[in-house]
Amino acid sequence: MSRLAAWPPRLAATALLLLGSLLPGAPIMADTSGQQLAQSAGHGLVGSPAPKLVLTTIDGATIDLGSLYGKKAVYVKFWATWCVPCRQQMPHFQKTFENAGADLAVIAVDVGFNDSLDAIRRYQQQLGITMPIVFDGDGRVGAAFHLRVTPQHIVIGRDGRIQYVGHLADQRLDDALLAARSADGGAQHAAVGGGHPAADARQFALGDALPAQSVPLLEGGSFRLQATGAHPTVFVFLSPWCESYLATTRPEVAASCRRAREQVNTLAGDGRIRWLGIASGLWVKRDDLRQYRKDYRVTIPLTLDASGKLFGEFRVNNVPTIIVADAHGKIVRRLEPGDAQGLQTALDGL
Repeated sequence: MSRLAAWPPRLAATALLLLGSLLPGAPIMADTSGQQLAQSAGHGLVGSPAPKLVLTTIDGATIDLGSLYGKKAVYVKFWATWCVPCRQQMPHFQKTFENAGADLAVIAVDVGFNDSLDAIRRYQQQLGITMPIVFDGDGRVGAAFHLRVTPQHIVIGRDGRIQYVGHLADQRLDDALLAARSADGGAQHAAVGGGHPAADARQFALGDALPAQSVPLLEGGSFRLQATGAHPTVFVFLSPWCESYLATTRPEVAASCRRAREQVNTLAGDGRIRWLGIASGLWVKRDDLRQYRKDYRVTIPLTLDASGKLFGEFRVNNVPTIIVADAHGKIVRRLEPGDAQGLQTALDGL
């Protein structure tokens, strides 16, 4: 229980519920915080035209969402192999797929966050999953649907408009699926808009200059990403729950997050470096990030990337990832998970 005590409250509660879910007849968990995050994501989505994405499944099949609008309802569920409530809800998800019929397309989208195709295929075999699975390795699908939590349910009506965003496999979801299948989609299909918001998003790689923009800091003020002629810059892409929540399901990832944090904490006193911790918005609110700073005595400036925009622009889908830029604002080094010990060497070379 001492390890659970260090977790964000809703994640600790989720883990405890998983223990109960292993018992025969245990109910699907009810995570109100997860539902709130999903509903906040839905504020800008419900009633709007769904994005016309073309998806590729892990088996190589193509799913053109735009071609489905006006013909059938679509149920997209975001999930991850390390996600406790995702596993709890999987029987409901599989049953929905098996009973979908011709008027409902059911698609599983792995969020691609600290996950892999190998892990997905093992999970698929263990749980007997048969619906189409998409691996969102670049985060573009999650960005299009304002991903904030796992699982996150997206229900799109036959008219091509988003009707429901949620987290729980409950009566609200079942009602939304029924309503989506019943709606007449012919009249509004022509009005359904085009591409998704991340389609033309800029991306930054080695050799590129940092973007000339500012981001809000957790405790107020802002941080300018590019500050040429000043000091080298280090971006630390992180998740506040990585060390705790993944300690059981992904122990190697949790250990990597811990090592990176310790390395950054050790080097953060170097006044020649501009530091910024960029926290994923998945399962995280500002209060969670403040608690993370307090619990782990993190001293570098922090920003919450709630929309996932920065993670997408820097092509980060695994934490910890560290981006190093020189004093001219040029990206010179990228350290992937497990490479944190190379940070000192990278800084020495600046």
